[in-house]
Parts: sequence; C-alpha cells; structure tokens
Amino acid sequence: MADSTSTLLDNFFADLPDTPAPIYARLKQAIAHKVASGQWQVNQRVPSEAEWVKALNVSRMTVNRALRELTAEGVLTRQQGLGTFVAQKKAHSALFEVHNIAEEVASRGAVYRAEQLLLVCGKATVEEAITLGVRTNQEIFRSIILHFENDLPIQLEERTVNAALAPAYAEQDFTRQTPYVYLMQAAPMTEGEHLVEAVLPNARECELLQVNANEPCLQIKRRTWSGEQIVTAARLLHPGSRFQLFGHFSR
Repeated sequence: MADSTSTLLDNFFADLPDTPAPIYARLKQAIAHKVASGQWQVNQRVPSEAEWVKALNVSRMTVNRALRELTAEGVLTRQQGLGTFVAQKKAHSALFEVHNIAEEVASRGAVYRAEQLLLVCGKATVEEAITLGVRTNQEIFRSIILHFENDLPIQLEERTVNAALAPAYAEQDFTRQTPYVYLMQAAPMTEGEHLVEAVLPNARECELLQVNANEPCLQIKRRTWSGEQIVTAARLLHPGSRFQLFGHFSR
C-alpha cells in the first residue's frame, strides 16, 4: 500500500541534497530522486503545498515553484480538486539518434509487440519520388506498422522504402522484427534527418492509437540515407501523453 502523505514527509529533509542551491531546487531534486528510485510509485498522491509548508517550514512560494516545475517536466501531474500525483512515465526516444523501437521498449522493462497493417509494392507517386530522390513510377515499398508497449499503442509508423536499396523489404515479417533491423542490414544508415511537430490525429489514427480526437500527437518525419542515396522516408506518430523526445548536446 502506498505511504500516506504524512509518512512521505517523515525525515524528508534528510534526503535533500546538501548543496548551496536554492531550497526550491533542493526540494525539487529530492522529490525527483524519490520518483526515479521508485520510492514513490506512479499515481501515488504527494503532499499538498500546505502539508509541505507545515512539515518543512518553508515558504509556499518555494513549494509551489518546485511542484510547478516538476509538473511541467512530467515528473508529477496535478488533477483539479484531487491533488498532485506521481505521473505515469512516458516512453521516450533520442532526438538526435535512430534506434530500434523494440529495444527501446525492452530497455524500459516493458513488453514490445507490433501489428503489420500494410506491406505492399508499388510505383512511386510524384510526391514519393521527390521524398525518396527517385524517379516517378520507380518501384518502392509501402508499410504501415503499429507498435505497442505493454499492449498500449505508442507509435504508428508509415514508411516508404527505395526498393532498389532494400529489395527484400516486402518479404519481411515486421511482427517478428522491426524495419530498423532489416534496413540497417540491407542499407546501413550513414545520415538522417528529422522534422518534429505537434499535430492532431485523424479519425483512423485516433482509433489505432486509442486516443481522443483532441489529444495532440507528436509527429516525426524522418529520412535516412546510405551513402548518397535515400533509403527510406517514415512518418512516425506518437500519442503526446505517452511519448517524449530527449536530446543531449554540448558545446
């Protein structure tokens, strides 16, 4: 059973980092540690602002800023009239890298599966030809795959592939391995590009991703090259409430 909020506050200051940082930052860091370490569980109610103020003898402004920033970062979630709770962890992917989604799901200790909705060969339309850098009517492959994490859909993948560079693409079973695995074998990626934006899903996408029509989704349009040639172009659609991108950079 989850601890009561009074139990959560017992000796809380003992867990605050001993640094010269402002008290709100120390409080925020300690709460984040409780969540990341699993000491505080998903959906567990955390103390109210008034309870923090009384127990820790800090200002309400200090507590408010810590909780507000943790909510904005997705560590906590606030429900009107009910309180503040530990948020569900979102799936995430690296912004500057391309990974196998099956491995990403497994790395979070979750179960991955996929449904192959479409896998066909056809002639490139004008738009597809421009995107893939091929001639109109050149042979390409099209696929649509729905990826799941613990039986919850987290990504709808629509992909076109240059058949000349990945000739056995249409022979694959993408419920057994992801397109990433085959494509990295057939035409190893040397370069890639991402275009990321927030979009609203259409009716079919809502049905497949099990989201409401007004839930924003994160759309990634990705192209990858092998040498000088474009191998594939993909549109990846993720429910915004279940997915986030993470990037790290340095100067």
